[in-house]
Amino acid sequence: MTESVHPHERHAPPTTAAATAAAEAAERLIAEYRALPSGSDRKREIITELDANAQALPFLVSVVADAEEYDLARVESTTVLRVRPPADPDLRRRAGRALLTALREPEEDLVRQYAAMSLAPYTSDPLVAMALDSTARADQDPLVRDSARFSIMEAHRLQETGAGGP
Repeated sequence: MTESVHPHERHAPPTTAAATAAAEAAERLIAEYRALPSGSDRKREIITELDANAQALPFLVSVVADAEEYDLARVESTTVLRVRPPADPDLRRRAGRALLTALREPEEDLVRQYAAMSLAPYTSDPLVAMALDSTARADQDPLVRDSARFSIMEAHRLQETGAGGP
């Protein structure tokens, strides 16, 4: 006989044991990441493994903000921050600002493109909204401009559906 699960129980907050396990997994992967040489593709793989781990979000924000980090790890981190923006308002603001920092780096076209594409969940910050609008209108790189336009449309959709978070 199968047991029925109430819909609210399916999305219950993680237990303390589950939260501890997630934190330990994040710590282990972050330590491995930091021990790798700067251009190691394993860094990108680790970011992918950290994707669903909310404990890793502050680390991902730091990866995006660091211009010296491996560019593909930064790109992967921007994608995670687009798909899973932090719920904590302070961390969310820091994530948006880290993406803006990446957007302003003239030598990193791919990182800039992904940063622009990832800003939609962060447009409640007026600085993000202004920078995104300016980028969509006047950036020198057409791919970055298009990515900023995508983010603006996505931000409107998130606001209309209420899926944009705080």
